[in-house]
Amino acid sequence: MNKSKVRIQNSITYAIVVGCWILVQIMDKTGHMTSLLRGILVPLCMYSILAISLNLTVGILGELSLGHAGFMCVGAFAGAFFTKCMENVLPSLQLRFFLAILIGAAVAGVCGILIGIPVLRLKGDYLAIVTLAFGEIIKNLINVMYIGLDKNGFHFSIKDTMSLGMDETGVVIIKGAQGITGTPKAATFLIALVLLLITLFIVLNLIHSRTGRAIMSIRDNRIAAESIGINITKYKLMAFSISAALAGVAGVLYAHNLSTLAATPKNFGYNMSIMILVFVVLGGLGNIRGSMIAAVVLTLLPELLRGLNDYRMLIYAVVLIVMMLFNSSPKAIELRSVMLDRFRKKKDSAAKEAA
Repeated sequence: MNKSKVRIQNSITYAIVVGCWILVQIMDKTGHMTSLLRGILVPLCMYSILAISLNLTVGILGELSLGHAGFMCVGAFAGAFFTKCMENVLPSLQLRFFLAILIGAAVAGVCGILIGIPVLRLKGDYLAIVTLAFGEIIKNLINVMYIGLDKNGFHFSIKDTMSLGMDETGVVIIKGAQGITGTPKAATFLIALVLLLITLFIVLNLIHSRTGRAIMSIRDNRIAAESIGINITKYKLMAFSISAALAGVAGVLYAHNLSTLAATPKNFGYNMSIMILVFVVLGGLGNIRGSMIAAVVLTLLPELLRGLNDYRMLIYAVVLIVMMLFNSSPKAIELRSVMLDRFRKKKDSAAKEAA
């Protein structure tokens, strides 16, 4: 694909995001925005960022990772911890939130490097199992952590809050299984949308760069890529750590959209990683725009079907099956290519007649 086509495709992707923001503003001004829809605007952006970032590992790099919720959890707790600690030092909530995003991304990215160095030597199912184990380890580690802050500094324990040994000025920030409470709700739809656009910009530019082509060559044929001098470890680690850092950004968004943050199986467990993987697979492996659209549709669908409470999950399951068949069935792919060829021929003939 030449550079002009790449720019057009990227511009369409950015235009879809901006168009969604305009649509939301119109619905809000005309009074068609329900409280339910308003409440899931930030999660829609968050899930889109997670799907795009995981597609970088699964679709572009070609490695199956099931620990994406673990990186999200690291980013969420690192960001929320910073926001709580700096409450009295930095009065500006927006500044604290901005720094929390950077810190969440940095901590998750470092974890991605530390996990990636030993893990990326594995392939296929082995890599999936190890990354899944990482997600569970992170969640369980946070659930036994107690961290407090007083005038003497930080206090750490894995027993209970009484073991922290703080003075009367001390405040417990992480309370084990209860997590972090009182996190300011700083995440807004506009900020989440800007972060989504930044994520798209980073990933799309990476894919169409020399680095992205090297990463995709590793996916297509590792031996051939290595034979022409591509550093396999370097590029795999780069893709994995960028993916982890972007998941950390989504985690910070998640943490600052709730008043209480806890490392529960529902929030950061195995099912969350599988759900993000479903977004990627249904949107198409390597298809960044498809991942984003799949994340939005599959997050909205259960909420929009709440009126059909008895049949809600049945309809959701049917839609998943239909989308999977449409994206992956050889007959459906063949039919799509035939229809696309016919459309192109009609377009070319119409252009010739006009000329």
